[in-house]
Amino acid sequence: MTTVDSQARSARSGRTSLGKPLSGTAFALLLAAPGVALFLGIILYPLLASLVNSLYRQSLVLPGREFVGLENFGDVLGGDLLPVLRNTIVFTAGSTVIPFLIGLSLALALNQRMRGSAVLRGALLMPWIIPSVVASFLWLWIFNANYGVLNGLLVRAGVLDSGAVWLGDPSTAMLAVIIAKSWASFPWIMVMLLAGLQTVPADLMEAAEVDGAGAIRRFFAITLPHLKGVVGIVVLLEVIWNFHHFDIIWVLTGGGPAGSTTTFAVDVYRTAFRGFDVGSAAAMGVFWMIILTLLVVVYLRVMERGERR
Repeated sequence: MTTVDSQARSARSGRTSLGKPLSGTAFALLLAAPGVALFLGIILYPLLASLVNSLYRQSLVLPGREFVGLENFGDVLGGDLLPVLRNTIVFTAGSTVIPFLIGLSLALALNQRMRGSAVLRGALLMPWIIPSVVASFLWLWIFNANYGVLNGLLVRAGVLDSGAVWLGDPSTAMLAVIIAKSWASFPWIMVMLLAGLQTVPADLMEAAEVDGAGAIRRFFAITLPHLKGVVGIVVLLEVIWNFHHFDIIWVLTGGGPAGSTTTFAVDVYRTAFRGFDVGSAAAMGVFWMIILTLLVVVYLRVMERGERR
């Protein structure tokens, strides 16, 4: 009992079991140590290792490696970097804009507190709950050229005379991949925007309605400015996630047909684990990181200027 009381008094006085006080800085460092260790082991070390690997010619199946300097970067620039960059930007833009518009529309509808909104909100979260690979195989079945649900519905409706090869046609493969990714993404965007909508002052909306402002006017003058911070976070995270998204593209098309859906993530994976070329894959990853960093910096600067205004 006496030992317990002494330990309690030591804890209240901010002292350790040895009687030495624990400063605020030391306590903060102690709390941050696990996070810093994870950052160093999971993020910083692989990043530095990739930068080093990009300077070597190295294979996954052959022992040893040879220092080649910037030769790998030259090979990447002389290869399919621009088509891959274009595909990545198209996929990122489409997979960000489409689910954002769907999520915003659903959030505005659910914010009206209509009957059954709680049940509908839970049901709309299902695409987000389903694992990405499972959702990919689901859409692989929907877009199947022979027995897919989409072709069956369009043929019965008279829109198509015969089934279309959605995933095998370069003109439609990217659109199909974007649709599948948008279906998996819109629920979390809806939840985030719905949370932001519930912070909009109700008395301000009522005052605007009394003054004669319509629904569209209230949205642009009151709702949208209050959602600016949430919208910025959602768009930024979606851009980052979509820029390095891999699983849905790989399951649906594998980067094909004819490279029409090959993004940075797919190209790095194929170069490293199909072509066994670690050096070129690392060099591609460096370009990938630089471009994504520039996009994030530009976006943050634009958002910062908007907030100042």
